[in-house]
Amino acid sequence: WSGTWRFIRVAGWMVLLHLMEIFAWALFYCWRDAMPDLPTAVYFSAVTYTTTGYGDLVLPPEWRLVGGVEALTGILMCGWSTGFFFAVVSRVYSSLVKAD
Repeated sequence: WSGTWRFIRVAGWMVLLHLMEIFAWALFYCWRDAMPDLPTAVYFSAVTYTTTGYGDLVLPPEWRLVGGVEALTGILMCGWSTGFFFAVVSRVYSSLVKAD
């Protein structure tokens, strides 16, 4: 069970870090008046960061390239998280195999 709990903790921390980055982007959009309020900015940022891209909210024309940068950042960070999680799983599995 210790390996399972390690996976849960690692996944939880990764999700928390992604949410913090989404929130940081949202604060930036609010600070620069690219979104009308914080809840709208958080929603837009989450949809953009995860590359869901509903299209119900858009940035003003002068900010649209920044939205693409956020999407690219989200893709890269999610890919990095996948690699990191795989490394953790490999290490736990390796230690279990050595123990047998």
